[in-house]
Amino acid sequence: MGVNGVTEVTNNIATTYASSVNPNFVEEKKKDEEVKVKQEAAAVYEKSDDSSKTSTVSSKEAERAKIIQQMKADDAIRQQQLLDIVHKMMGKQAKNYGIANSDNPDDSIWSFLAKGDFTVDAATKAQAQEDISENGYWGVKQTSERILDFAKALAGDDPDKLESMRAAFEKGYAQAEKTWGGKLPDISEQTYSAVMKGFDELTGKTVTE
Repeated sequence: MGVNGVTEVTNNIATTYASSVNPNFVEEKKKDEEVKVKQEAAAVYEKSDDSSKTSTVSSKEAERAKIIQQMKADDAIRQQQLLDIVHKMMGKQAKNYGIANSDNPDDSIWSFLAKGDFTVDAATKAQAQEDISENGYWGVKQTSERILDFAKALAGDDPDKLESMRAAFEKGYAQAEKTWGGKLPDISEQTYSAVMKGFDELTGKTVTE
């Protein structure tokens, strides 16, 4: 008889003896074994559940990181869009100012345009003068409003994004100055001040006159 046979016989004898002492021994032993099986199953289930939770958390973190990265990329694109539009707007405003003041030989913008044999007829000059007037398309009011409207459309009501748009405006203005070979005319400086004041109001900063 092998070891397993001896063990089985020994267990049977022990069970028979225990049953004679306690008639409910077999049933109690069966219940104990069922409880043990359930506990082992529960331990396995809990371990599996923890693994599932870890996987879910990792997935959410990866998705969050992806969203943040996309937001940063979108913000950079918006800043570049405003920078480009400011560069173009200030350049066109300065050009119209130069055309409107073509009779002034000391005007730096007009001198710049004149280097390319730039000529202006009476009708073009009159239109330019109208465009840079107080209520004209390239006047301080309308130009600053267009820039601020564009910034608000890109940033919404988010103060941090509006500050990013302010930085983009400043950079665009500096690029316009570089393109035009120096300081922009007074009308552009007034527009700059109006835009900066607008940003202060949008972001809740104290505006001083």
